[in-house]
Amino acid sequence: MAETRSKVEAIKGDSAYLRGTVAEELATEGPFTHDNYQLLKFHGIYQQDDRDVRKERARQGLDRDHICMVRVSIPGGTLTGDQYLVVDKLADTIGDGTLRITTRQGVQYHFVRKGELQPLLAALNDQLLTTFGACGDVVRNTMCCPAPLADPRKAELERWTAEVARRFRPRTQAYWQLWVDGERAVSAEADEEPLYGATYLPRKFKMGFASPGDNCIDAYTQDVGIIPTFDGEQVVAFTLLVGGGMGKSHNKPETFPRLADPLTTVAPAELMEVLEAIVATQRDNGDRANREHARMKYLVHDWGLPRFKAEVEARLGRALPEPEPFVLDAADDHLGWHPQGDGRWFYGVKVENGRIADRGDERVRAGVRAAVERFGLGVRFTPREDLILTDVADSDRDGVDALLADHGVVPPAQWVPVKRNSFSCVALPTCGLALTESERALPGVLDELTAELETLGLSDLDAHVRMTGCPNGCARPYTAEIGLVGRGKVNYDVHLGGEPVGVRLNTIFAENVPRDELVNVLRPVLVHYREHRGEDERFGDFCHRLGVDHLRAELGNETWNRRARAAR
Repeated sequence: MAETRSKVEAIKGDSAYLRGTVAEELATEGPFTHDNYQLLKFHGIYQQDDRDVRKERARQGLDRDHICMVRVSIPGGTLTGDQYLVVDKLADTIGDGTLRITTRQGVQYHFVRKGELQPLLAALNDQLLTTFGACGDVVRNTMCCPAPLADPRKAELERWTAEVARRFRPRTQAYWQLWVDGERAVSAEADEEPLYGATYLPRKFKMGFASPGDNCIDAYTQDVGIIPTFDGEQVVAFTLLVGGGMGKSHNKPETFPRLADPLTTVAPAELMEVLEAIVATQRDNGDRANREHARMKYLVHDWGLPRFKAEVEARLGRALPEPEPFVLDAADDHLGWHPQGDGRWFYGVKVENGRIADRGDERVRAGVRAAVERFGLGVRFTPREDLILTDVADSDRDGVDALLADHGVVPPAQWVPVKRNSFSCVALPTCGLALTESERALPGVLDELTAELETLGLSDLDAHVRMTGCPNGCARPYTAEIGLVGRGKVNYDVHLGGEPVGVRLNTIFAENVPRDELVNVLRPVLVHYREHRGEDERFGDFCHRLGVDHLRAELGNETWNRRARAAR
């Protein structure tokens, strides 16, 4: 009996290595068809529509206002100053005049029109930047701690990050023919994908390198998290974690967030071969019938780690050693001033929810651009949607501070702790998967929470809050101390009990809570924390120690869960 495969698998297999009929549809007006919509993801493009006007346009009998999101793949989040200035300048004429930092250290343009796609991608290519593989069923943007330390160990990790990005980028020439060279009718006969094959992977695949002791990239949430071991300045081994991932679907318990498991520790010379064997294991065994069950985390969960490891070993033709112990005991936000180690400094800029924009007196986009131009700085994007200005001369520090202040950019030290530690996904009005608001809602929720914390005498609470507009988990809410996950319209699930280093999942405390009731639901927990916390005990650790079931029983918030279940 033939294996059942999803419609997307057929689209990929029939696409002539990601070409489909994209070229023909680029020459026409109107939106891309469904099949090409699926293929565009591999090119870093999501076709969307402006959901703020969807209902009104439907009332007028008009089609949706079709737009695109374009995501630039930036390994390790590292840009030269010249590259950043081009990325910034393109936002003047393409999209909505903003840039959006992603939680994988890339950057997105929103509200891009169909006719702007080819000029945008070609201009990025001229700066050695690409959107290829930023989305789609391939190994996506490779992450790395962004701190620009003049340290041989850090430089070595950045070299490995760039090498992984090169090694796992698709080989098809479709991207360059469609967007760069303009040879849109070129045959696919010469194409081959020795690793991916004609149907690529069952779903997206994510990898990232942590720095020693620093889990700022959330290694446990990756399909493969890579932890280095150094002897002096030389990396001598990599420990590989497998099977992490954040996404789930509401009311489908067979879908769930999962933290990765330590698989093995390998020598640097073995790393690429072992990574390819892991990817190939997922390629050949991941679920191609049900895309909600297609991530590698489900394969690892369903098989169990021993069977998964045995399959990887069979592909390698040798046994893999057990993983060696390692320590990830911090997750630095890299904000504020830090020495680079070469006499220069870097400065981490807090960017609210990753949106680089000029809004009123707070002109973050203009301020960053001016700093890069005036002082010749580089730029790096962080996994928390912030950015780092690099290579600041000691004599220029005061000048950078003054220039940013002139543009209304708030220094990290002036951010309320709970706001400094927060971030969100994009959600409405552009994301087609969003059930409710996230980026536009979180600031107001945090204002209410901040006022409540001040009333309770907890204004110094530095709990990590993450919000998403749906359960797919793009802002990694399931490891946060407070995770707010959209359910629909204005309602959210409240998750409690994660921690800042990213080594523990949280648990649902209250379901289907209206946005204007979120702080009311959190208030009794915060009071309980104030009265019963241990010395120096974090909010997430407190919730985990007591347990969500105990908190519900003690504080009466089972009411929200009964109400949510009755409404289903």
